[in-house]
Amino acid sequence: MPTNAPNQALMAEETTSNFPFVGWLRDVAPYIHSFREKTFVIAFAGELVQEIGLENLIEDIAMLHAMGMRIVLVHGIRPQIEEQLMLRKITSKFGKSALHSYRITDAAALECVKEAAGELRLDIEAAFSRGLPNTPMAGSRISVISGNFITAMPVGVVEGTDYIHTGLVRKVDSSSIRQSLDSNKIVLLSPLGFSPTGQAFNLAYEDVAASTAAALKADKLIFLSPYDGLKDAEGDFITEMSMAQLQDYVGQNKDMELGMKSLLNTSGRAIRAGVSRVHFLPCNQDGALLEELFTHDGIGMMLASSDIENLREANQDDVGGILQLTMPLEDEGILAARGQDVIERDIQRFSVIEHDRVLFGCAALFPFPNGVGELACLAVDPDVQGSGDGERLLKRVEMRAKQEGIKKLFVLTTRTEHWFLKRGFKRASVDDLPEERKQIYNWDRKSMVLTKDL
Repeated sequence: MPTNAPNQALMAEETTSNFPFVGWLRDVAPYIHSFREKTFVIAFAGELVQEIGLENLIEDIAMLHAMGMRIVLVHGIRPQIEEQLMLRKITSKFGKSALHSYRITDAAALECVKEAAGELRLDIEAAFSRGLPNTPMAGSRISVISGNFITAMPVGVVEGTDYIHTGLVRKVDSSSIRQSLDSNKIVLLSPLGFSPTGQAFNLAYEDVAASTAAALKADKLIFLSPYDGLKDAEGDFITEMSMAQLQDYVGQNKDMELGMKSLLNTSGRAIRAGVSRVHFLPCNQDGALLEELFTHDGIGMMLASSDIENLREANQDDVGGILQLTMPLEDEGILAARGQDVIERDIQRFSVIEHDRVLFGCAALFPFPNGVGELACLAVDPDVQGSGDGERLLKRVEMRAKQEGIKKLFVLTTRTEHWFLKRGFKRASVDDLPEERKQIYNWDRKSMVLTKDL
């Protein structure tokens, strides 16, 4: 026995040290399931290469690809163009409009654009080709394909300024891109396009990304840009916004940076064309892509056509998500045990709250005679407790109860009495329960009874 003691201690230490990783992996599993086979267009500004380099971003994208996500990668090259212009002692020239600041790309500048785009494209392809042992890219075997997927047209002459070889996206060869994605390849797009006559045009990478996402009806369009995020009236960064809220915000903030205003305008076009979500992340923060995708609060701002958080009635597709929320609480004795069969049977009695298609809370309402109802199975994901989801679910159940003619709610709880007391519930006894509920009261749990008049 004594000879085994050190091994037992070591096993206990390993179990403790590994637990945070196990917990994290379980937390991100719903996102992995949700994102599998989804199409993401990820666009990063050229400033990212200068700020943090390519290596970690490429490794993160390779990980997403390994999880089954279909990736189109779009890169910017503005600082790289500036470097090429400086080497050739050429002065940058820009023309401005109310929403854009376009580079005037003459023949000399176009050569710089080609040089910058070609060099960065090769660097990206090389980064995806790494497979050193003991690195995140080991054994990845990722194929990257790029080509003339973008048909361009000239900006032309705007307000008396001829932009020459500066262009706009005219058409995206979405069928060829889909074929490449179906073949398990990552598609890489540079901010260059070609006209049917063979002319090359310098494009904005934001335009390439948004147009591609729109053509593919992508599930997410993600920008890693150098622009600061949007702030509310209190000076806090905004994390979520609907199109209606964005329009109000832009209208109230006329002095917004032109680059950010252009990015928002381009993103709004993508949303209106059917892209589900647009994310705005800082390009100078390592790991921002993973933090945004696999945590509840994320790190940037998400734009959607309508409100991102959805509080609604449950359906059969939600049974698995409800079980993930309730089973840990049942194991701790906080909630009474309910099997999958019971939840499936009573699913119409549940309300759920979801965030970007992942369930984070649930609650159920069960009616009894004489205008009495039971609030049951109120559960919120531990990672978002304190965010107000529980209170929103309670209000939803109270609204449903009133619609069904219920005038008094009761709840049975073993540990959360004070939470309910703060929200208008009062202490009661088992004798105050409806007769049908009193007969199945579990005396072993000794749950406290609380009631609230509606």
